[in-house]
Amino acid sequence: MNVVKRRRVRGGFLTLAVAMGVAAVAPADTPWRNTAATATAAESGVAESTAAEPTAAESTMMGSTTATSTNAADHTRLRALLRRLTTVDGAPGALVEVRNRHGGGSVLTSGVADVKSHAPVRRDSRFRIGSVTKPFVATVVLQLVGERRVVLDAPVERYLPGVVRGHGNDGRRITVRQLLQHTSGVPDYLAHLTPQEILEDPLAHHDIRDLVNIALAHPPTFKPGTGWRYSNTGYLLAGMLIEKVTGHPYGEEIHRRIIAPLGLRETYVPGDAPSIPGPHPRGYARPGEDAPLMDVTEINPTVAGPSGSMISSGTDLNRFLDALVGGRLLGPAQLRQMMNTRPTGNPDGRAYGLGLESRPLPCGGLSWGHTGDALGYETMGGATVEGRQATVMVNLDPGGSDAQDDDMKAAVRAALCGSR
Repeated sequence: MNVVKRRRVRGGFLTLAVAMGVAAVAPADTPWRNTAATATAAESGVAESTAAEPTAAESTMMGSTTATSTNAADHTRLRALLRRLTTVDGAPGALVEVRNRHGGGSVLTSGVADVKSHAPVRRDSRFRIGSVTKPFVATVVLQLVGERRVVLDAPVERYLPGVVRGHGNDGRRITVRQLLQHTSGVPDYLAHLTPQEILEDPLAHHDIRDLVNIALAHPPTFKPGTGWRYSNTGYLLAGMLIEKVTGHPYGEEIHRRIIAPLGLRETYVPGDAPSIPGPHPRGYARPGEDAPLMDVTEINPTVAGPSGSMISSGTDLNRFLDALVGGRLLGPAQLRQMMNTRPTGNPDGRAYGLGLESRPLPCGGLSWGHTGDALGYETMGGATVEGRQATVMVNLDPGGSDAQDDDMKAAVRAALCGSR
C-alpha cells in the first residue's frame, strides 16, 4: 500500500492519518520535525552492529564493527545518509541492512524507535512493509502460472467471474498480467477511500471484496493495456485470485510457498492483528509540515490486504529478494515474465515488471525490488542479480519530506553499489 507524498502520488492515507485524531507525541520544539537542522549525539548517532542488541538505556552511538560485505568507505556514506534521514529529513529513526549472497552483511541504525522513551532503533526491528507486499503476492501468482493453474494473459473473468464489473470496468477485458503490472486501468481504491469510514473504528476488519467495490464504483483510468498507473486494487484482485484458485487465503499461500521454505522468521501476513510482533519501532505520521508527530503504530491491516498488509524485517526482506532474483522461488520462464518491465515515466528510470521494480544503479546494472508506504513506516528494498541486497526503513509515513524519499533511494543505491 502506498500513500500520498509530495512527489509520489499513490493512493491516499495522508488525510486518514490527519483525521484519525491520534494523540500527538512530540511537542513543537522536538528535533524530529522536518525543519530540524541539528540533533543531539544520541539522536543523530548511527549504530552499526552484527552482534547483540543494545538495551534501551544505551546510547545509539555504538562502536563500529565492519562486516565482510562492505568496507569503511561504504559505511561512511551510509552513516551520513542515515544521519540525514533522522536529522534534516525529520524521521525519528532509520535502519539499513546490507547483505550479500555469501552471508556477509551489516546493519546500521540511527535515531530512535520511540520518541517518548528515546529507545534506539533495534537492528532486528520488524516493521510494516506496505507495498513491498506486492512482490510476495506476484510470486505466488507466478508460481501458480508455473503449475499451469493460472494463465497470465487470460482474462480476470476466468478466475473471478462477475467480480470486475461496473462503470466501464470489465474483467473480461483485463488480464492477470495487467493486474500485476498496473496496466489494467482499474482505479485505485485508495484514491476513493473515505477516511470517516475508517475512523469509525480504526481496528475494524475490511473485506477485500468491499475494498474492490470502492474502486469499481468509479470508471477506469484508461483502456486496459494502453497505459500505466499504479493501482492497489489490482493486488486486491490478485489476492482474491489466489484464494479462488487454491482454496486458501492469500496469506496462507504466501506462508506455505515463501515464508516457510525460506525460513523467514520475522515475516508475517497479520490478518486482523493490529500490533507488530517482536521488537519494532513505533510508527509515526506528520499531518502537516509544522505539525507534531502522531503515533499510528496500531491499525487493522486488512485495510491494505494483499496490496500492502505484511510485516517483515531487513534481514528477511533481503533474504526474500535474493531468493527471488536468484531464481529460487520461480522457474526461469516465470522469472523472465516478472522481470519483463515497462517504463513508468519516473525520471529516475524506474520500470515495472510483475510486482517487481527495476531502477538503474550508478555503478551499472539494475536494482530489483519495491518501495512500500504504510501508516507509520516507509520501506525500500533492492537486490542485484549478482547477489547483493539492501533494505532501508524509516518510522515516519505519511508526512515525510521529498528529501526523505531521495535519501532512502540514495542509501539503497550506495549499499548495492558498495565500493564499485
